[in-house]
Amino acid sequence: MHSDDPFEQKSTEASPTDQPVDAPSPERTTGRHRRRSGTRRRPGLLGSAPARVAIATGVCCCLGVAAFAGIHAGTDSPTEPVREALLERDAEADQRASRALDRLTNPSPDTSATTSPSPTTSPTPKKSKSATATAKPTPKKSTRPPRPRPVAGLTQIQMDNAKVIVDVGADMKMPRRAMVVALATAMQESNLYNLASDVIPESHQYSDQGSGSDHDSVGLFQQRPSSGWGTVRDLMRPAHSAQLFYEALRKIPAWEQMSVTAAAQAVQISAFPDKYAQHEQRATTVVTALL
Repeated sequence: MHSDDPFEQKSTEASPTDQPVDAPSPERTTGRHRRRSGTRRRPGLLGSAPARVAIATGVCCCLGVAAFAGIHAGTDSPTEPVREALLERDAEADQRASRALDRLTNPSPDTSATTSPSPTTSPTPKKSKSATATAKPTPKKSTRPPRPRPVAGLTQIQMDNAKVIVDVGADMKMPRRAMVVALATAMQESNLYNLASDVIPESHQYSDQGSGSDHDSVGLFQQRPSSGWGTVRDLMRPAHSAQLFYEALRKIPAWEQMSVTAAAQAVQISAFPDKYAQHEQRATTVVTALL
């Protein structure tokens, strides 16, 4: 070190002469050899002022070159904040890709399949209004028994009235012979037609199949209201008039041993008792067909 260096003179004036420059610690080592404590390091080339200036200048130049290179190549070598932003973007992209991969490997259940009803619980499809309007209602089966086929030369109306008489006898647990007596009587009295009376205008208010003029006699059995058989309305009902005949026949003692003519006459008390016998054969044929 030269004593005439102004920088050295200033440093010399500012610090005591007996203080070593960069005095080493007593415990500091250099390499494998321990430096002796108290030994003053000799000023070398780096300790001179020109060297320090040159080093400082070189460091400044290096920093400037590095800054210029960083600015010039900013797109290739981004600064620290930019690098962190890019790293976060890449991490987020990797995370999205991993989620997409998870969706592919573990697909979520199909919501449409979940919400759609199973075949066993599927509701019955509703019919449209147009289909309901055009659909014809199913006709209900008639509970009425079929009309019997006429036999023994009877018309359909006569056969229908004969069936009413036989059905009432069956409901009353009457024997077959009682039904033959009842049919033979109705054949003689009204020819199996429900007749009104011209003498009683009321009788025409009800359903009739013709009219007669034998006093106040009405209905299938030509029963007379004036004789106590009942009201005109009841006697014009075929089923009710047949029930009245059977009830009267039951009251005749030993009617089962009587002939058809005698049994019918015992109930009707007709002026022509022998007329009932001529209808016994046809009455028997009709009862057999209906039973």
